[in-house]
Amino acid sequence: MPESWTCMDISTLTQSRSMRSRPSWIPSPTTTVPDPASPVTGYPAMEGTEHDLLVVGGGPAGAATAYWAATHGLDVVFVERKAFPRDKTCGDGLTPRAVHQLEEMGLGKTLEGYHRFDGLRAIAHGRTLEMAWPEHDTFPRYGYVVRRCDLDAFVANHAVAAGATLHQSTEALRPLDPPDGAPSGAIGGALVVDKKTGDEREIRARHVVVADGANSRFGRALGTNRDRSYPMGMAIRGYFESPLHDDPWIESSLDVRDRNGNAMPGYGWIFPVGNGTINVGIGLLSTFRDYKEINTSHLFEEFACTLPEHWQIDPTRPVGQPTGGRLPMAGSVGPKAGPNWLLVGDAAGSVNPFNGEGIDYAYETGRMAAGLIAEAAARADNALLARYPDLLDEEYGLYF
Repeated sequence: MPESWTCMDISTLTQSRSMRSRPSWIPSPTTTVPDPASPVTGYPAMEGTEHDLLVVGGGPAGAATAYWAATHGLDVVFVERKAFPRDKTCGDGLTPRAVHQLEEMGLGKTLEGYHRFDGLRAIAHGRTLEMAWPEHDTFPRYGYVVRRCDLDAFVANHAVAAGATLHQSTEALRPLDPPDGAPSGAIGGALVVDKKTGDEREIRARHVVVADGANSRFGRALGTNRDRSYPMGMAIRGYFESPLHDDPWIESSLDVRDRNGNAMPGYGWIFPVGNGTINVGIGLLSTFRDYKEINTSHLFEEFACTLPEHWQIDPTRPVGQPTGGRLPMAGSVGPKAGPNWLLVGDAAGSVNPFNGEGIDYAYETGRMAAGLIAEAAARADNALLARYPDLLDEEYGLYF
């Protein structure tokens, strides 16, 4: 297996193959964009401080919430269980919808440093279609592929630059009781632990947004659960070196077969990363009859071994170990709103059941939640948060 490398050091990769170089809701404020390679920093919390907003999670949904809330002038703290840069199981593809949200945050120039693609190549039953992104009134005609260890770090940096305070390696353990007189179901913040020192402390806040991902522990502590009548997604991905690392198309294989020609469940993807590697993955839904018996590692291995020849990979030499995970789909987690708290992103099941896409909805739901909380804070009326589920349904109900 080749030596793996970190996101921040991709320029030091020794290439073993020849490679072609290839260079709405709220208006975005003007903020200074930090260097994405700079370490994300946080600041000590003042004892006894009650913040306007605590965001549990520093991924796409959490960082977007923190950014937009900070631009509204709120005192925002967000906590991330791991330290940046940290990786996540993901296809790393940013569709035009996701790119639009990042550009609205003022991160368009930062994105230009990563691999841009023009559309989707779909392969099935011996046929290939290349479909460029269409003209659209809102979304651009391009996407990017950005590894999550880069993406999440520079979006979190951007939220810090906008005024939010970030605590890394900090896990929210449980909700805090609210002040006396608060309505039933309200919370007062979170008890958190510094994972480096083991020290526990309280972070008190008038509002809380839960953005701790698909396996949301904090959400479950609030009584949220997944509606099991909706599908669950499963996926596994890895990286391989390829001379087509800067191909202008992301690719979907809709007819996945093993080395013996037998049909396999799910669909496969190949996303060129632009750094000498491609992101290769396979995903499927729990609607498949025997999904509980599926060995996703076996599916991944077979898919890698039958990848179209034009990618020129060595399926026996992945860059690092493949990783996998499960995702709640179609807004299947609820309740999504409490007296002073909201769920966003994967924690709310905001994942497209058609293709497993979730980053764009993470950014959108984070922005939506931040706007509602800012309005509630300005009017001193948390009853406004009850509108959130209806807003989600209006935006995604028919789509999901």
